[in-house]
Amino acid sequence: MAKMISHLFLSVLILLVLPPLPGSQALGEQGSPPPPPEFKSGVIAAAHPLAAEVGIEILKKGGNAVDAAVATAFALGVVEPNASGIGGGGFMLIYLPKFLGAKVVAIDYRETAPSKATAKMFQKLGPDQMKIGPRSVAVPGTVAGLTLALQKYGTMALKDVLEPAIQLAEQGFPVTKLLNSMMANNVPKLSRFPAAARIYLKDGRPFKVGDRLYQKDLAETYRLIAAQGQEVFYRGAIAEAIAKEMQQSKGLITREDLANYRPVARFPVEGNYRGYEIISMGPPSSGGTQVIEILNILEGYDMARLGLNSPESIEIMAEAMEKAFSDRAEYMGDPDLVKVPLAELLSKEHAEKLRKGMKTKPKDRLQGRLITGNIAFQESDQTTHLSVADKEGNLVALSQSIDAFFGSGVVVAGTGILLNDGMGDFSPEADGPNSIEPGKRPLSNMSPTLVLKDGKPYLTIGTPGGTRITSALAQVLMNLIDHRLTLPEAINAPRVHRHTKTGELLLESRIPRKVRNVLARKGYPLVLKKDFDIYLGGAQGVTIDAKTGMLFGAADPRREGAVSGY
Repeated sequence: MAKMISHLFLSVLILLVLPPLPGSQALGEQGSPPPPPEFKSGVIAAAHPLAAEVGIEILKKGGNAVDAAVATAFALGVVEPNASGIGGGGFMLIYLPKFLGAKVVAIDYRETAPSKATAKMFQKLGPDQMKIGPRSVAVPGTVAGLTLALQKYGTMALKDVLEPAIQLAEQGFPVTKLLNSMMANNVPKLSRFPAAARIYLKDGRPFKVGDRLYQKDLAETYRLIAAQGQEVFYRGAIAEAIAKEMQQSKGLITREDLANYRPVARFPVEGNYRGYEIISMGPPSSGGTQVIEILNILEGYDMARLGLNSPESIEIMAEAMEKAFSDRAEYMGDPDLVKVPLAELLSKEHAEKLRKGMKTKPKDRLQGRLITGNIAFQESDQTTHLSVADKEGNLVALSQSIDAFFGSGVVVAGTGILLNDGMGDFSPEADGPNSIEPGKRPLSNMSPTLVLKDGKPYLTIGTPGGTRITSALAQVLMNLIDHRLTLPEAINAPRVHRHTKTGELLLESRIPRKVRNVLARKGYPLVLKKDFDIYLGGAQGVTIDAKTGMLFGAADPRREGAVSGY
């Protein structure tokens, strides 16, 4: 194991000094990314190269796609602590054709509101406490969700899939450029909480690129989970430590909240786009539903003829996003407590009604203008995603998060567990579908997605990025299906996003000036984002060639994702 970890350290150090990938060039301007590498037996695309390598080693030892996904997810909680970890929650889609047939399993391990939570609590406490500090923490679900997936659909023991993550936490790993920047951006938050500052800051400052980050308390916590299973997290010593931290800091979570937590097996949402079967996460994630809604709207147009990122195609996408996001605000919530009209929202008839209501000219909007810096309400860009395919045709799409970068900022003393700020994903209003209730799961945008073609596995894909998850995935799928791009090209292509709070249209600067000018003249307030901006996502995907069975992976250059395979 030590030899494997040393190899992983060497791999990431080499990646840190390599020149920019060809895929970092704009499509159609300075060349396209090279074709994705081919693999026969297994491939993983994940948000960090060390985590991807962990998953591949599990596959090489005989594990299946679920074993590899769980091992990779635990490893991401170590090497990408700003975005995910066992103090958070997530969603997973599992496709095991030889075991489950055509059925896709969806596991919901989203956090839940503590029993002491009340609908109007943040109206009294103020918005700051929704996203930072102990009151923002919801009951974590990651350990329960990953354990459930492994027990029901994996082939390996929990201690074996946890061992690589334990070694990474114990032996440390080199801080990357992205992690360094996330530490720098969050110094004020981390400095507020001494336990977090001791781990993620060095003498009050961010770790430098290449510095080694050790998380020895987290390694011991992982060892406890490896030895005693999820029980120790929800009913044992770790639960006691979390409850003690909450009591001392005036948080809401109790021992009973932890003991009562359960992951939930759900039905995924399904749609069809030009003959491709889209399977994604349903409520309490709104993301999959909105991705399918957007695609249903786009299906009424000849997007291939309109061209990639032409003014006409961008306007159609922007209007489709607006319609889907409006439905999100009106209808979406925890399906255990809210009646969500999924059948209607996912129907082609609903998409036709939305198309008829789409404006051709935004006359009622602010006069078109170009904004070089986004002055609008800032949406978050946290979360992580991994995609796995193995030689048996098994697929996993897994998205998980601690919500904001570095979550609530609260670290449970002596455990290394960085807790989420999931309560901030609820609406502070008391009477909406996403209002706060004890035991309720806050609405999410995470959209792990699988795609089948002619009943055969074709793609596993997902991305981080708040509401940009929905817009990014719809564009990647359109790029693959309508514009016939390769997976790296589809992921690398410039993106746009309709801001849910302000109506502003965000565009990467690779969108040509003449296109931006047309959109501005039509009245769209534009926000120009830099090329490959982390704000616009970090998609990780794997495709399968139906004819040859070869596996291909692609990782988004907007983050530090990596593909590993054999």
